[in-house]
Amino acid sequence: MTHSIVKDTLVLNGKEVDAKETVKIQRFMDVVREISGTTAHAYIESDNFVPTAAGLASSASAYAALAAACNEALGLELSGKDLSRLARRGSGSASRSIYGGFVEWEKGHDDSTSYSHPIEANDWESDLAMIFVVINNQSKKVSSRAGMSHTRDTSRFYQYWLDHVDEDIAEVKHAINNQDFKHLGEVFEANGLRMHATNLGAQPPFTYMVDESYRVMEIVHECREAGYPCYFTMDAGPNVKILVEQKNKAAVVDALRKSFDETQVIMSDITNKGVEIIK
Repeated sequence: MTHSIVKDTLVLNGKEVDAKETVKIQRFMDVVREISGTTAHAYIESDNFVPTAAGLASSASAYAALAAACNEALGLELSGKDLSRLARRGSGSASRSIYGGFVEWEKGHDDSTSYSHPIEANDWESDLAMIFVVINNQSKKVSSRAGMSHTRDTSRFYQYWLDHVDEDIAEVKHAINNQDFKHLGEVFEANGLRMHATNLGAQPPFTYMVDESYRVMEIVHECREAGYPCYFTMDAGPNVKILVEQKNKAAVVDALRKSFDETQVIMSDITNKGVEIIK
């Protein structure tokens, strides 16, 4: 950040983003300026390793990284809690991305009470892995924000989903505390399916799922039947994430690659490392 720059500028994957698309970034940087007391603008370069706006949490990782970068550049010395609060101002999901491992986002009732914190798992997360099946790397037709607004306003299923969130969180925390992979996976999968059911209950209905999404779900069921426990979920997009134990990761990946190109199946370990500053 410097006073020699007259406006906030974002370069995404080597291409400068036009002014219309940077409005959200500018709003976030206004929050940063308010916190820090600076009037400087920022030149931001971001390289996304996942498709943008495709249901793979690109905004979560981006705003967590931007919040951490601003904290470092301006010497704000924010605590993890306050860094999570700042990241949330860009993207709600970004508040969770400050930390590694298992994380809980407290919904709160205002800015000071809505933040994320780690869930202690005694390093159990290192026994687990995530597999991402990238079905479509293009931006989705219905944005997460637009889809959620439409669902909230028109779906009869929306309130039912909300009514069960606290119960699901309690069940997930219980499963983590007991290192119960089966129970964790079952709640993980059911919650995701209920979210997508709310979209189908909207007026008019819509869905982020495509034929290939359903094929991944079938493969997950086939793997479970073959003795390789794994569970799927999807955010607002067609791409599927699979939770699996490290010991079964290779078998599940092999099953997926019989139906999908090798470049579509991405593996990631789960660690307790959160956002990091690389110098």
